[in-house]
Amino acid sequence: MYFYVFVSVKAVVASPAVAAPVAMVGQVQTTGGTDVFQHCYKAYANVQENDKGVVFEVKGGRKTKLFVDELSDEFVVAEGGLSFFSGLKGLKMANVWGECREVFMRLMLPEGYPNSVTSDYLEYSVWRSVQGVAAQVSSVLATQSLLYAVGLGKGAIPTAAAVNWVLKDGIGYLSKIFLSKFGRHFDVNPKGWRLFADFLENAAFGMEIITPAFPHLFVPIGAAAGAGRSAAALIQAATRSCFYAGFAAQRNFAEVIAKGEAQGMVSKSIGILLGIALANCIQASTPLALASFGAVTWIHMFCNIKSYQSIQLRTLNPYRASLIFGEYLLSGLVPSVKEVNDEEPFFPALPLLSLKPVSKAENRVLSPEAKEAAATIEQRLELGSKLSDIVKTNTDAHALLDLYKNQGYILTPHNGKVCVILKDVCTPQDMLKSMFHVSYLYWLEKNVGLNSVGISDDCGPGGMLQISLEYVEREFNHAKRDGELAGWVTDSLIARPKPHRIRPDY
Repeated sequence: MYFYVFVSVKAVVASPAVAAPVAMVGQVQTTGGTDVFQHCYKAYANVQENDKGVVFEVKGGRKTKLFVDELSDEFVVAEGGLSFFSGLKGLKMANVWGECREVFMRLMLPEGYPNSVTSDYLEYSVWRSVQGVAAQVSSVLATQSLLYAVGLGKGAIPTAAAVNWVLKDGIGYLSKIFLSKFGRHFDVNPKGWRLFADFLENAAFGMEIITPAFPHLFVPIGAAAGAGRSAAALIQAATRSCFYAGFAAQRNFAEVIAKGEAQGMVSKSIGILLGIALANCIQASTPLALASFGAVTWIHMFCNIKSYQSIQLRTLNPYRASLIFGEYLLSGLVPSVKEVNDEEPFFPALPLLSLKPVSKAENRVLSPEAKEAAATIEQRLELGSKLSDIVKTNTDAHALLDLYKNQGYILTPHNGKVCVILKDVCTPQDMLKSMFHVSYLYWLEKNVGLNSVGISDDCGPGGMLQISLEYVEREFNHAKRDGELAGWVTDSLIARPKPHRIRPDY
């Protein structure tokens, strides 16, 4: 069964004010049957000078004309269907190309593309496909080198070689088990971790390619390479869901994942074919293998960087929240999703590795002061601090607990750090609120010259913590609402604080 949208255009035809194609949505009717959504048709009206009262049902590369039955006041399906290439009647190749294009889009792209995904999805997918080809070429070259190292090129593989191969993989799997303990950090900075995984993967390929030069070190080199590849695979799998969740504009999360896997299989197939062809040319030459690997690795890493630069994350981690709140406090404006993602480095916590995407256009909202504030807060923030490490007197403890008794967190400067102590009832929304508070404290320090003089005094009337908390209570919801209007997901903060919590007994 099909799902039809019938569009009445009688009013359009009768109105002399309409001089251009107009689409009007009328009432929705469904045909009988229970599986009415199995094949959805998107109907649209194409009212033109020579085609008044016409509606086309569109499915992929096909469109079917409907016409108005004046007696029953409904649309009737015309005989046959029209192709988008109907203007090229008789050109069978064009029709074949249209059908192939429709099949490709149906297999490779989510249903409803481009409306069912976000605007950055296509660019990301293209770059990922190219890097997938490059990665598979490297994999073929590395596998060939490993086989030569264990004696494949000299005849039959001895039993010892098979044992060494299994031992190599077994040691490599241990890295995946060990690295899983760091999984809580992947959500916070998925782009940086994914780029790190790509570097590990290429380093592993490189080690495998040099094994023929050191056959007696096959097990340690292979084990190190296997550990790198296993770790890379774990990080890639963990961060992939972060990207796909952002692409699913219509909550079509599972379909976006399925299409991503299909795209990956196509890239791998092409890469395997190219890798086999290149391996046949290289044979057992380690220098040629290394030279080819270097060129392919450059392509692989370049495409990876470009794909991550195209991603526009809409969730808030500490760096993005600091950047947004910093600009809001300075100008009253919330920067766009693209502006913030263009500014965020791949490794915010490592200034020496602060590789940033290159923006194609100058930022219109973000100011240098906001960027400086975000970078400084990233270095000074300590989320999930331990209360006993900060508070040394009973007076200070009571001052903090009294000031923040209605909050899910406690915030205070300490030894150059901005420490956020989390209560056991703290929610992700409370953590986001604490980030707004941290940003305002920095603003007071930078623009007003208000500094900490002691916990008790800071919590008292006119103290920096008391003043800042009043402002946060008054302005946080306004900033949150403006962030939502700018396209940000402001219901939580994506962060992995330290495990310390407190439970005050009020």
